[in-house]
Amino acid sequence: MSYESIRFTIENGVAALTLNRPERLNSFTQAMHREVRDALDRVQADKSVRVLLLTGAGRGFCAGQDLNDRAVEPGGPGVDLGESVEKYYAPLVTTLRTLPLPVICAVNGVAAGAGANLALACDIVLAARSASFIEAFSKLGLIPDTGGTWVLPRLLGPARAMGLALLGEKLPAEKAEQWGLIWRCVDDDALMLEAMAMATHFAGAPTKGLAYTKKAMLASWTNTLDEQLQLEAQMMRELGHSHDYREGVAAFIEKRQPNFKGE
Repeated sequence: MSYESIRFTIENGVAALTLNRPERLNSFTQAMHREVRDALDRVQADKSVRVLLLTGAGRGFCAGQDLNDRAVEPGGPGVDLGESVEKYYAPLVTTLRTLPLPVICAVNGVAAGAGANLALACDIVLAARSASFIEAFSKLGLIPDTGGTWVLPRLLGPARAMGLALLGEKLPAEKAEQWGLIWRCVDDDALMLEAMAMATHFAGAPTKGLAYTKKAMLASWTNTLDEQLQLEAQMMRELGHSHDYREGVAAFIEKRQPNFKGE
């Protein structure tokens, strides 16, 4: 597939996906969804990929859904927004959450509506100091979809999550870091340098162990302590036979840098 709404590259173990409709603040259309889906399929199929980096082009990360793509006339028939969630947004969040590798999001500007929750579906979120997060759904009579009603209370607690969802106020990146919504807020001119440095780190890291860590963390939301302890034992049993564990121990003993293969 040739891409018009995104840019996508794979180099040195790093898959970089850039939302590329800057004139519309990278808001989603059906065409963009299809292109993103194709790129993520390529990430899953390419064994050389060890990390995914997601960002946006221009002055915004993503303004959510392009309302021109879902326009309704006053007094006219409505649109099935549930179909959009089921067909596009829910599978997108599920894919990012279950990819067996780290997913970094570099929020370069405003992240609004589905764009905010798309960023929060990633494993590590870096944001430029000028960036902001806006749960804009309440201004349209909607709910925070794209996983928003799931992730916000878990990251922020019920009071802050409810306030953001009901008021739709802008949350600056610095406060998002203070509240624990994102990993780190950085100066604008350092955002992509730090994001690429992190991506390069993960490209040489023990990917299988990171993938299991990600899976275990997500499972902990619904598991009991006993179930989580059993899962940890199962994962450690498997990882103890991995190449990267053997290499990590050997490198530690030999006082050298490890050469992880992600296996």
